[in-house]
Amino acid sequence: MRNYLPAKKRVDVTPGESVRIIRELQGLSQTQLSALCGIPQTTISSIENGRVNLGVERAKTLAVALHCHPAVLVFPGWQLDTAA
Repeated sequence: MRNYLPAKKRVDVTPGESVRIIRELQGLSQTQLSALCGIPQTTISSIENGRVNLGVERAKTLAVALHCHPAVLVFPGWQLDTAA
């Protein structure tokens, strides 16, 4: 059995902010992301602004469109430290 190190929080980023950051890094508008994943642009805006919770199912859908793992969106700012 492997020994795992606990993840430590590195920065304060909300799930909505992580969606916005990854979307912008890929050069996508909210409208373009909406077309890729089928989530209405208004819902994406609400997620990014913290008015609507991301949720696991939306995270999975957005992760496919953004080519990232859903955990990147659900648990932003966490990184597993490597053993010294």
